[in-house]
Amino acid sequence: MEKAEIEGLWTHIHWLSVLEEQGTYTAAAARLGVSKSLVSQRISDLEKATGTQLVTRTTRSVRLTESGLTLTRDVRSAYERIAQSFSSVRDSAGAIRGLLRLTAPVAFARQQLVPHLAGFLHQHPDVRIQLDVSDSLSSIAAEGYDLAVRHSFQVPETHVAWKLCNTYSVLVATQAYLERKGEPTSPTDLATHNCLYYPRGADTPAWTFERLKRGTKESERLTVPITGSFATNNSEALRDSALNHLGIALLPDFSAQAALAEGKLIRVLPDWELKGAFADEIYLIRPYSPHVPKSVNALVTYLREQLCDGFQSR
Repeated sequence: MEKAEIEGLWTHIHWLSVLEEQGTYTAAAARLGVSKSLVSQRISDLEKATGTQLVTRTTRSVRLTESGLTLTRDVRSAYERIAQSFSSVRDSAGAIRGLLRLTAPVAFARQQLVPHLAGFLHQHPDVRIQLDVSDSLSSIAAEGYDLAVRHSFQVPETHVAWKLCNTYSVLVATQAYLERKGEPTSPTDLATHNCLYYPRGADTPAWTFERLKRGTKESERLTVPITGSFATNNSEALRDSALNHLGIALLPDFSAQAALAEGKLIRVLPDWELKGAFADEIYLIRPYSPHVPKSVNALVTYLREQLCDGFQSR
């Protein structure tokens, strides 16, 4: 095959590597911003040019053959260097521009992140943001994200992380519910209440509390089993159930902030600190790379300025 013919297949090979990362033609097409049929045609053209099968297709996914894996493995680092070089040259022009792909948990994105993104985009009209809102902890590098918001106890050592803000857990209920069922004065009183909680696998639901003993520097810690008629892995759904007077909900502060400020929800057992329910910190993380686009650094700086003190006062 002539050199010119091989050069004409560079894009095809890159698309094959994206297909390997994404696992389906649909996901690869979305990542590349093209149609599914065009991706399929390019892969077929590449198989004809190489004279070998590169992809094994199933009803739900695709996987590369050994030949396909050899091809993508050998060229991936070259494409990464090209992308880094292009980003470096583009950023050196001075303007902050380009597509920035961001992923964040559902509740935090809707309540805290999205309200601030418009201001950033007004400041930088040549930047485009594609936000994926999901509670699934997908691979940032494999999915092609530039940044991810993570409400996490720890961040991967293979990634670069910036602490965005502190956060804490709260127990909340409506005044109407507390008037009907009585207000707890101790964690043990929760045994008589309908507790709305975030399920943690097959474990028996329980909440852990801690506070300083009066007049001492020692702390007391209580773990109490709880029961309730509703559990879900979405804090907004828990908040809305509490607003509907269903029971006492355990929430991250950012989900309860607005309802507490408006007086629609009331803190329950405010003298006790909840432990282990949700992480105490929120991070912005990105895969490690020697070159970071200006748009990424600009968004990190902006969000830290906007959110660091936004909702963490107790």
